[in-house]
Amino acid sequence: MFAIVEAAGWPIWFLIFASIIAVGLITERLVYLRSSRIAPPALLDEVINGLKKHGVTEEMLIMLANSSPLGRIFAAGLKNIKSSPEVMKESIEEAGRATTHELEHFLTTLGTIASISPLLGLFGTVVGMIEIFGAQTAAGSSPAILAHGISIALYNTAFGLIVAIPSMIFYRHFRAKVDSLTVEMEQQAIKLIEIMHGQRRS
Repeated sequence: MFAIVEAAGWPIWFLIFASIIAVGLITERLVYLRSSRIAPPALLDEVINGLKKHGVTEEMLIMLANSSPLGRIFAAGLKNIKSSPEVMKESIEEAGRATTHELEHFLTTLGTIASISPLLGLFGTVVGMIEIFGAQTAAGSSPAILAHGISIALYNTAFGLIVAIPSMIFYRHFRAKVDSLTVEMEQQAIKLIEIMHGQRRS
């Protein structure tokens, strides 16, 4: 491994740094963006049962707000339970926008790494080419210097793609996951509003 880094030259360190950040972000988002954590499937039924037994209480709102992102959306709507459905929907939409922003946390950084990694690899390639042409003299060129310049160019190009491809795959996956979770939470919140105002049976 160290031999490869040495052969790739100093430009490879930018890609190594980018790859470490990408792995950290991917791991964090894989752990965080789980459906059971963001939108627990049984939460709506639990909320409805709790409302039937005790109504809206301060303890319920605190528990919901601390339980999950979907719980925070429910809590925002239940705070306005005595208001019209339109007011409840507005409060839920505001909480939903904040929650979606939270779900998209770090995705811009991951997308940026996926976009710039090939450019960093290209930068290493250019550095390798400069080293190759800089080694040309009237008496010829050293095979060792030429080999080193070629290795810098090829290793950086390859490593740039190695970093960029998984980063882009996971970026697209997480974007689709966030969109799916957002739609699911919106549907759950609308169902809660309709049940509370007698527009739908639980």
